[in-house]
Amino acid sequence: MSERNTRGGVAAGRDGAGGAAGAAGTAAAGAGAGGAASEHIADHTTAPVPGTLRKSLKNRHIQLIALGGAIGTGLFYGSSESISLAGPAILVAYLLGGLIIFLIVRALSEMSVEDPKAGAFSYYATRYWSKRAGFVSGWNYWFNYILVSMVELSVVGSFVNYWFPAIPQWVSAAVFLVLITAANLLGVSKFGEFEFWFAVIKIVAVIAMIIGGLAVITFALPTDSGVKASFMNWFTVGDGFLPNGLMQRADDGSWTGLLMALVVVMFSFGGTELIGITAGETEDPRRIIPRATNDIIWRILVFYIAALGVIMAVVPWDRIDGESSPFVQIFDSVGVHAAAGILNFVCLTAVMSVYNSALYSNSRMLYSLAKQGNAPAYLGRLNKRGVPAAGVLTSAAITVIAVVVVFVWPEFAFNYLMSIATISAVINWTIIMVTEMRFRKVVASGRGPGELAGHTGSDALERIQFKLPFAHVTPYVVLVFLAAMVVLMCFSASYRVAVVAGVVWLAVLLVAYQLTQVRRA
Repeated sequence: MSERNTRGGVAAGRDGAGGAAGAAGTAAAGAGAGGAASEHIADHTTAPVPGTLRKSLKNRHIQLIALGGAIGTGLFYGSSESISLAGPAILVAYLLGGLIIFLIVRALSEMSVEDPKAGAFSYYATRYWSKRAGFVSGWNYWFNYILVSMVELSVVGSFVNYWFPAIPQWVSAAVFLVLITAANLLGVSKFGEFEFWFAVIKIVAVIAMIIGGLAVITFALPTDSGVKASFMNWFTVGDGFLPNGLMQRADDGSWTGLLMALVVVMFSFGGTELIGITAGETEDPRRIIPRATNDIIWRILVFYIAALGVIMAVVPWDRIDGESSPFVQIFDSVGVHAAAGILNFVCLTAVMSVYNSALYSNSRMLYSLAKQGNAPAYLGRLNKRGVPAAGVLTSAAITVIAVVVVFVWPEFAFNYLMSIATISAVINWTIIMVTEMRFRKVVASGRGPGELAGHTGSDALERIQFKLPFAHVTPYVVLVFLAAMVVLMCFSASYRVAVVAGVVWLAVLLVAYQLTQVRRA
């Protein structure tokens, strides 16, 4: 999802997202031979080939797409919720959650470097696991991003109304939907440019806040709270660094603490998997994807831990109430009241960035599903710019319907539809880890992709260029962690709905798959 995070104040903090994949390879069930052949050509030539996706994303695009993917309105606004749950210990939650997300993206990147396709999750699940897994992965991700787009476009009007209160919110939603859809039809390089500059705006905003906060601390500038700005405030304000313990019941019956905050934090990282989605349209995936993936850790350190650490040093954590953004509070506390308007602009660009990424990813997902035989064939066609235009327009049209649902039945949309979007991130991450284990089994059997083909056993595994660290145990650690997250979600009234919705949603996907197979038979 992640930029992609207006729902930081709605359900989680950012959205989980997944990828779309290219045509099926030799082991993919149900893939069309023509689609596979054209993808093969696209992977081994730099010249544009009619009917193939273009490898037009440069290193700077991928780096900024990956960086911007973790920064959304969930950080700017939704971080208040996580701080209220855990206090300064939220920094530990971001570090732990960030490590798990890093391992998930490393697992995805291991496959993307060896077998780069436009997308990832659905293609890899189909080729290395089963066609059913590819169907579930693909449609789960596509629907998740439709819901994320729904939320982003439904709130874009509130940011526009900050300056132009007379403009109806549905007009703002319609205008931005048309603009971003048109941009996606121009080609992947245009998508990369839009995301590059959207990310630059968000990054500059966060760095400016960090520098401003450090200046307040260094020069001991007075603040509205009357509390001297200092990193010692992490330990002296309220009940200290870990005010609510690992997990405890509050007076109102809700659960708080570090573990409950970890649930919110995990969903704030949704969107970092966008690295894998872009692999098939990247100029040099074997060089660029590993670099972008490994940079995830320092991004988390700088843009989450450093930013929130500085905020809680300047503004006492127990005074961050969520009524306004912590980023606004830090400037308001020293008399810079223009921060609200600046942040409103940043959040508007963040919303545009999320929808831009959502539409790009969803069009590639539908393209992949069509090549697998899991979606109508027309979605697998490309225009002269190498864009799956049918996928772009179809996703945009469904998003329109979803946005109308928000405006007409907001309670239904946010309580139930967003619950599916929340739990679908866990489904997506789980499929990535299981698929990575299956990928290694296929590689060891001698049926690996590209240069790995023909090599078997440990020799084949050693030839994997970008290996998942401690691959014999890492997937199991991540899967146990994700299972623990689902258990913790059951302790929260809002997240409990998501768990139930997730079970129903999985059942719907599995039944839908069976129905498609019956029709083909």
